[in-house]
Amino acid sequence: MTATTRTLTVRALQHDTVDLLCWRHLGRSGGATEATLAANPGLAALGPHLPTGHEVVLVVPAQRTRALVQLWD
Repeated sequence: MTATTRTLTVRALQHDTVDLLCWRHLGRSGGATEATLAANPGLAALGPHLPTGHEVVLVVPAQRTRALVQLWD
């Protein structure tokens, strides 16, 4: 993580996965799941379902930019 990386600390609910936490709190999982696993050493060793109440640091990804398409000038 860099000095400008934003994080969010959350607690897992029953049957939560890292992917589900990213989707619920960040609105997406692509890229965020990988960054979260990298920011939490040993998290993958807990198995697919996280223990209830386990604290997880989510990495907030940078906003994606999209090319603007205008149909009419």
